[in-house]
Amino acid sequence: MVKDLSAEALAKADARWMRRALEQARRGLGRTTPNPVVGACVVTDEGVVVGDGAHERAGEPHAEVHALNEAGGRSRGATLYCTLEPCAHTGRTGPCTERIIAAGITRVVAAMEDPFPLVSGRGFAALRAHGIAVEEGLERDAAARLNQPFLTTVREGRPFVILKAAASLDGRIAEAPGVRTRLTSDAANRRVQYLRAQVDAIAVGSETLLVDDPLLTARDVYRERPLTRVVLDRRLRTPPGARLFSTLSAGPVIILTTREASAMKVSERSALEQAGATVMAPEEAGLRQAFRALTALDIQSVLLEGGAALHAAAWDEGIVDYVQLYVAPVALGLAGVPLFDGRPWSLSSLIDPRVELLGPDTVIEGYVHRPH
Repeated sequence: MVKDLSAEALAKADARWMRRALEQARRGLGRTTPNPVVGACVVTDEGVVVGDGAHERAGEPHAEVHALNEAGGRSRGATLYCTLEPCAHTGRTGPCTERIIAAGITRVVAAMEDPFPLVSGRGFAALRAHGIAVEEGLERDAAARLNQPFLTTVREGRPFVILKAAASLDGRIAEAPGVRTRLTSDAANRRVQYLRAQVDAIAVGSETLLVDDPLLTARDVYRERPLTRVVLDRRLRTPPGARLFSTLSAGPVIILTTREASAMKVSERSALEQAGATVMAPEEAGLRQAFRALTALDIQSVLLEGGAALHAAAWDEGIVDYVQLYVAPVALGLAGVPLFDGRPWSLSSLIDPRVELLGPDTVIEGYVHRPH
């Protein structure tokens, strides 16, 4: 603990170092699935940072270990700040609690408990059992927002779903059914590519695939891991010659269909598998079950890009967690395809909404459910 600080000064110092740990955690965004993103820093009792760390890839050392390695012997008597409870079990790596105890850390300040069943309070208990002071809850909301995909998967058994759509001023996403319509500017499209670089998967409906024939890749941005492309296709209409099959080097293609279609359309399924797709038919119907099936593939976040019917179905089933809507300064008229298939929707539907101008477009985004 920092020497000779008042309670108020210590609280300010703690907040400062936890924000530093959160910045470290952001280094892992889009890279750590199925693990959470975690950041850490080691601070001496004189207020000197002697170690920083981030968990960067599953199977590699955790943030606490990186920070302790950098700090070396200066960890003795220091405080460790971390954005998530240190693990106390052996997975792909050993328990972080053992390293913390061995390093001589005397105080741990953590943003939140890890809900993963093998951790879930055990890390804190192990530290306290060895006389280490543990404080939990500082910047919890910020840490939870960083780990929404991980937390949603652990607690609800399905991926975190981000609904992304582009619409006109009059709430239309296309000029008419079946008509490919570009609405947003280059600036907005760059933002979308940045989002694609962070999620585990992109999902579209079969109608969008037939109309737009998209590649569904992350372009003009750096992405370290393969990007899974998911097509929701109840009738197995996806053509084996679709352009996304020409980009299998960018990541796998998953076709989610029904058990009935899989059994009845044997030749169509075989053609898609020969083209490189993995065809999955969950036992239970509905989008919630379809998305739950994706967690077996270590998919914890899905960018749901369309179209209107798929967006509406996901909204109706209550599996949309976050909305990112790009509004272009044009009107398409009554003949256009309505956003959310005509479902009533407004900014007031969102929690903690943000509105931002991006070139000529307006970005409206926010949570649908209260962050974990």
